[in-house]
Amino acid sequence: MTVVLDSSAVLAAIFGEEGSARVIAALESGSARIGSVNLAEIATRLVETGYTDADVRATLADLGAFARPFEAEGAVLAGLLRRATRHAGLSLGERACLAEALLAGLPVVTADRAWAGLDLGIRVEVIR
Repeated sequence: MTVVLDSSAVLAAIFGEEGSARVIAALESGSARIGSVNLAEIATRLVETGYTDADVRATLADLGAFARPFEAEGAVLAGLLRRATRHAGLSLGERACLAEALLAGLPVVTADRAWAGLDLGIRVEVIR
C-alpha cells in the first residue's frame, strides 16, 4: 500500500534512527510518496548537518520516492488544518504532509509522536 512519508520519517531513515526499517521498506518497495514541501525540509536538514550540495542531491535522488508538487488545493488544506492541529504544534511542512495524505486518501508515516493523537480521518503510523 502506498504511504505518504513525513520528513521526520525520511530523516530517521537517512540517519539510521529508530523506526527507520519501516521507512526503508516503503521506499524500497516503491510505495512511498513525499510532498515537495517535505522534500525541502529534508534538504534543509541535510544542509544543516553539513552535507554538500552534491551530497544533498544524491541523497534525495537515492530515496526513490515519488515527490508530489505542493499545489493550491493542498496549500489551502494545510492552512485549514491549523485549527485541528494547533494543539500538537504542527509546522507548515507537517500540515502539508497531512494535506497530501488527506487529498490522496493515503496513510501517513511519521517519526513525530505528536501526530498519534490526531483525528483527521486518515491512518497515522508513528515509527517510534
